[in-house]
This record gives sequence, structure tokens and C-alpha cells, in this order.
Amino acid sequence: MRLVLCYPVEAHHIAQIAKTAPELEIVSVGQEEIAEAILTADLFCGHAKVPVDWDRVVEQGRLVWTQSSAAGLDWLLAPSVIASQMIVTSASGVLGDQVAEHTVALLTAITRSLPVFFRAQQKKEYIRRPTRDLTHAKVGIVGLGGVGRRVAQVLAPFKTRILAVDLFPVDKPAEVAELWPADRLDDLLPQCDVVILCLPLNQQTRWIMNADKFALMKQGSIFMNMARGKLVVEEALVAALQSGKLFAAAADVAAEEPLPLTSPLWELPNMLITPHVAGQSAKRIDNMTDFFCENLRRYHNGLPLNNLVDKNLGFPIRQARAAL
Repeated sequence: MRLVLCYPVEAHHIAQIAKTAPELEIVSVGQEEIAEAILTADLFCGHAKVPVDWDRVVEQGRLVWTQSSAAGLDWLLAPSVIASQMIVTSASGVLGDQVAEHTVALLTAITRSLPVFFRAQQKKEYIRRPTRDLTHAKVGIVGLGGVGRRVAQVLAPFKTRILAVDLFPVDKPAEVAELWPADRLDDLLPQCDVVILCLPLNQQTRWIMNADKFALMKQGSIFMNMARGKLVVEEALVAALQSGKLFAAAADVAAEEPLPLTSPLWELPNMLITPHVAGQSAKRIDNMTDFFCENLRRYHNGLPLNNLVDKNLGFPIRQARAAL
């Protein structure tokens, strides 16, 4: 059987995988090769950032298991893949620490007015200006998967009151005051000083944050998208920021990446933008390889795989997520 890798592994990662599954032929390729190489794969671990002919992959019937090296699966879950027998597992939770850390960095930058002070520093202006408090704020987390739960953990020490909605409102962590079903998003939005998106992208969540949803948010609140760009109607976000409905917003993702130079988001002083770097970590590839090797062992021994994805939903249900 051939295993094709398409994530930035080094020689010692390949050796680790080979030791775990010595029976596999392992091929590591880059993005420029993956569209063709995946046609030769029985197993695949990685993330194709270029177009792949998934219909052809499914028609061949050779690829039996894909382990995504990303939490999001919109790059993979074509209708033909969803309807196929292909097993899909995700990296949900593997990058939770880093995304949560990045969330806190952006949020505290906003509440402590750091962009204002950075601009003042460039002008050599030593002027005291207002700041806001994260401590005791009411925070809403939309999507309480691996990332959402870790975000709740790191925000809890700020004495925040955390509300959350999720499609599977089970196993409420101690840090979350109330966990509601997904259909109570409209109840959550008006109550929160900060709203953080941690949702997967699927047909139910695409463009979920539109003009109607921003209108429901608390006056002067903060909005953050730490998940997928196409969850948010960017024109509606721009309008909410320009009107003062939102105090500020931050996003690590965009509907089109790179964010076009013509996007008005670039010019808004109350908008923080980072280029999809929240999951970066010096240990990211080590952690991903450890996770994949554990799933390889499980696959070889016929055990349930961690982060087994419900392909119709686009994410692993709570009971199938890894305890990371």
C-alpha cells in the first residue's frame, strides 16, 4: 500500500511514520505535485491547497483513508467524497493550543487598544488613550469543538462569563457557564461583549454571519473569526464596523485568501487582520505526525480512529474527537 504525504515533513518525521507502519510505501510530495500523486495513494495524510479532481479519485476507488493535517475539511469534502466509502479523519484539536493563543493575542490587542498605541508610536505621540476590559467580559463562542473548548479554557482566567452554542451541546466544560444548541445563536449574539467564531465550514454554516446576525450583536461589541473566511459575509462585517455597531473585529481568515488588496477591511482602523497563521507552531509538524502515527496504529489494529469525520457534517462529532 502507498501512503502519500503532503504536509511539510522532514526526514525524521518520515522515519517515525515508517517505523509505525513499515509495510507502507511512503511518498512525500509538495503542493505542485499533489493533484497527480494523490491518484496513486491508498492512504493520504496532508492538506491539498491546490485543486484536486476528487471525482476522479473517488472513481478510481483506491484511496481508502484520508487523514487531514488541517482541522477544516472544505478543501476535501466534495459531494463525491461525501457519498463515497472513503474514511476521513481530521486534525481537530491538534492545533487548538496555537489557535487559542492567537485568539487571546488578538483579543487583548483590541481591548488594550494596542493598534491605537502602535500607530501613535510611529508618530512619536506619547498620549494616554482609552482602553477596554477583557476581565469580567461576557464571551460567546460559536462552535465548541477542539478549538472552541481550548479558547474557553484560556479565557476563563480572565474571569469571563462564557456562553457557547454547538450542534452537539454535550460534555459542557467547567469553563463554560451555558452551552446551548446551535439554533440558539440568535439568543447568544445580543448578550455578549465578544463573539468568537470557531465553526467548521459546511452548507449549514456558510455565510452564517450576515447583516441580520451582526444587527443582533450587542452595540459596541467585538467580533472575531478564528475559523473559516466563508462563514462571514464580509460586506456585512464592513458595514457593522463602519457604523459603530461593532467596536472592533479581528480575523485570521478571509473569504478569499490572500485577502484582495481592494478589500475595504484593510483600511478600517478597528479591524485586525492576520494571514491565516493562528495554527502555526514550532511543534506543529511534530504534533501532527504524532497524531497521525497514533491513528496509523489504530488503523492497522482495527481500532476506532481518532477524529473520525461525519462527512455530511464536515467535522468529527464530539464522541469521535481525540482527547488532546
